[in-house]
Order: sequence, then structure tokens, then C-alpha cells
Amino acid sequence: MWVFPLLAAVVGAAFTILVAVQFVRRRRPYQALWALALAMFAAASLVVFLGVLHGWSVAEFRVYWLLGAVLTVPYLAQGEIHLLVRDRRVSSFALLVLLFGTAFALSRIRTAHVDVAALAGNLPSGTKAFRDDQFVLQMARLYSIPAYVVLVAGTLWSAWRMRGRPELRDRFAGTLAIAIGATVVAAGSAFAATGSSTGFSLTLAAGIAVMFYGFLRASRPARSPGPSLENASLR
Repeated sequence: MWVFPLLAAVVGAAFTILVAVQFVRRRRPYQALWALALAMFAAASLVVFLGVLHGWSVAEFRVYWLLGAVLTVPYLAQGEIHLLVRDRRVSSFALLVLLFGTAFALSRIRTAHVDVAALAGNLPSGTKAFRDDQFVLQMARLYSIPAYVVLVAGTLWSAWRMRGRPELRDRFAGTLAIAIGATVVAAGSAFAATGSSTGFSLTLAAGIAVMFYGFLRASRPARSPGPSLENASLR
């Protein structure tokens, strides 16, 4: 099953580059946050590939848990907040909370006890690896579930604002695809907690592929001139 994490890493890296190029050209904060989140996803997927291929080390499992299970979705959600919320005081406060949460997660996961015996197999079970530190195990849910709700709600709101406009059909469909892909990736956390390498690898690759397709379609130019929807699409 090593091919699926590798595929997810390659697609994630390509996705990161495209969003980073957009940020360099347009200097939108949400693009920087999304590029960072996608880089985390690609790095976590690469670690999973290496773990499946050669066996897991404690350091690799910590990196995978921090970047893949805990931080990726919150950074995507923070990008959505910067995209949709006009009051910069709100988005700046949310960013400060995220940075504090990132520092806390890094500190806790770096020092958490990992059961080395639980690292055998293609995908170690978070439940077993952190059996002596249940809080670190729960961090994946505490960070990702609220962030997922924000991300999907914002994405669906963007799609709703574009409904019924033929010139924005591609952006509408692409935005919905991004929400669907994010849901598939989030569903993979259940497999990560139990150590199901097949389910996790499939959701990882399928989810990022759907999100990438959505991004490419949403980035197509509008079919005819119309009012700017800067805050309603991925551009």
C-alpha cells in the first residue's frame, strides 16, 4: 500500500506549489496559509510512505501525527477564515490562537511517550502508540474537528453564493469538490487512530486528488465578465 501515500505526497506537493505561486503573484494571506497546510499534508504523506517502506521510527511517527493528524486541517480552516471574514481583527485573533495552538502541539507531541512496540506494521495505531498519553491522542480530534467544521462551512457558503450563476459554474463545482475532498481526508483520521493502513491510504490519496481537481476547476477564469467574487472562490 506504499503507492497511495506516495501518490498523496506527490499530489500534495504539486498542490502546494500552485497555491504558493498564486501567493507570490497576489500576496493574499489565505493563499500562504493554504500553501503551508498543503506542505504539511505532503510532508506527512511522505513520512507515511517512508514508514510503510522501511518501518517507522519514533521521530517519523511524531512528525506524521503533528503535521498530518493535528495541524493540517486547522491551517486550511484559518485560510478560509482569512478569505471570508472581512474584519481583520477577527482573522488576526484566530491566527494568534492557531499559532499558540501550534506551539503547544509541537511541545506536547515532541515530548509525548510513544510505545515503540506499537510502531510495527504499515501504519501504527495512534491509540496504541499514545496509550500512555491519551491527551496527545485526543489532540487530533480537538484540533481537527472544529477546524473541519469551519473549513467545510466556509467552502459551502462560498459555493452557495455562486449558485445559479452560469459564468461561475466552474468555480461553483470546484468549490464543492474541495469540500468533498476535505471531507474524505478528514474521514481518514478514523483509520489513522485504529491503524488501518489500507483505509487511511485510500482516503488520503482520494481526498487530496478531489481537492486538487476542485482547486484547478475553481481557478478557471469566469466564462463571461461579472461582479468580482474575491471572497467567494479560490483565486
